[in-house]
Amino acid sequence: MGGLRVPAAPFVVSGPAAVSIRTRLRLSPADAAVLTEVGRILGSLASRDLAVMSRQGRDREAASWAARKRALTAPSSARWAGSVTKATQDQWALARRGQAAEAAWLRGQIARIEDRLSRPVGAKSDKRAGLARGCATRAEWHAKSRRLHALRDRLAAVQEAWTEGRVRVVRGGRKLARLRHHLTEAGLSRHVWRERWQAARMFLAADGESGKRCGNETIRVTDAGQLSIRLPAALAHAANAPHGRYVLDTTVVFPYRAEEWRDRIVADRAVAYRIHHDVLRDRWYVTASWRRAAVPALPVEAALARGVVAVDMNDDHLAVRRLDAHGNPVGRPRSFAYDLSGSAQHRDAQLRHALTRLLHFTRRSGAVAIAVEDLDFTDGAGREQFGRNKRFRRLVSRFPTARLRVRLASMAAEQDVAIVAVDPAYTSQWGAQHWQQPLTTATRKTTRHDAAAVAIGRRALGHPIRRRTAPPPPDRSDRVGHRTGQARPETRGREGTRPRFPGPRTGSVPPASGAKAGDQRAPNRWGHAAERVSWQQGIFPLGR
Repeated sequence: MGGLRVPAAPFVVSGPAAVSIRTRLRLSPADAAVLTEVGRILGSLASRDLAVMSRQGRDREAASWAARKRALTAPSSARWAGSVTKATQDQWALARRGQAAEAAWLRGQIARIEDRLSRPVGAKSDKRAGLARGCATRAEWHAKSRRLHALRDRLAAVQEAWTEGRVRVVRGGRKLARLRHHLTEAGLSRHVWRERWQAARMFLAADGESGKRCGNETIRVTDAGQLSIRLPAALAHAANAPHGRYVLDTTVVFPYRAEEWRDRIVADRAVAYRIHHDVLRDRWYVTASWRRAAVPALPVEAALARGVVAVDMNDDHLAVRRLDAHGNPVGRPRSFAYDLSGSAQHRDAQLRHALTRLLHFTRRSGAVAIAVEDLDFTDGAGREQFGRNKRFRRLVSRFPTARLRVRLASMAAEQDVAIVAVDPAYTSQWGAQHWQQPLTTATRKTTRHDAAAVAIGRRALGHPIRRRTAPPPPDRSDRVGHRTGQARPETRGREGTRPRFPGPRTGSVPPASGAKAGDQRAPNRWGHAAERVSWQQGIFPLGR
């Protein structure tokens, strides 16, 4: 076992900290025109505030936030200025976290390439000694050295921007901005792209305020579904309600979590709203979000008291096995397939459908916990991590580990199902070694992924992955006594012999008990009378 890392202990994943619901707005042409104009005005103010904040860099002070807010209050309002500056601050902080993550990734890639270049050409890797594999040819060594210089230049630029506090943020999205130069390949016209660009740069979002009417004074939705917004100062002439407000003709109806949302707005608790326009479908949507009260996570022992449903996540399906509290597989293996090709919306819908089937299976099985691997592929998409296998690198890079974990945790919280994360070390190897062949029958083939699911479930339950340790010599009968690993690690003597209970082991009963003794013969021993034909009386009398 030398050189193997010790797996971390399983833990229960905490539930979501916020809730977000969305519904469609069926607007009249007049309401759509007003919302478009409000979004464009506030979007231009948000772009200007982001530029000012980016120029300040790391030298900004607390007073600069107040100064920026005062500069935006005159053309809009105090509440709109607060929402814009808060969104700008969050966007700048997100870009800073992206810079830190990029710098860490570049350092890791540079270290791996340096290790490979330091090895002789054609040298094999030695994991025990911690030696990386060398380049296959001199041409590959030359290409790696050029890539090393390029990564060092990128790292120097990122570090310089980090020191100065400069960030690169594109309001509307960098992907959509680059699409402007490839309209023919994307099948878009310049007019359609311009509409999408303007819709993406609009700003129609407001944070909630506890104690205010319906939990939000800027964008207000009443319990009757009436939606109204506070107009900026430049559009005060378009108000159709007192205090510079505009009331829309549509009625807001949330088909999901409506009662929870209504309880919050009746109590004047904070609810944030965001209105956006989908140009391709020509639809308007409103999204309501709020924070949830922190719920303490269940202890691992309580979550696993009724067994667990173990899941092995793969590129095209979820391999699922149900295990009881003792670590034994129960029932047949299940597989929930999905397709990760296509657009992001298609992939998201496929994952949501697969996870819904998984939760339904968990509830039917009687378990209240799902065990998954704590995967993290953030640094595994590079060639230095997985070699020259382009197909496998593409598989790893497109696998939505973060989205799957977040969506599974949020959906399981609504079904009162706990998510237990386990260390993914050696689950596929040990599962195939100890469980694939024993679970395979003439009518059912156990795949490597099904065996890995069993290993994940046993690790979550605290059992060793191996099925059972071999009996001691001289043979495999019960004469010496079995040793078993079917117990928790903290159980004393779990690797020892079975305890022998006093009394006969033949199934006989004590005398004068009024019951007949059972068959005390061993029917499966060669030469025993049980394996011969029935005895019959011969024609000759018995001798003395």
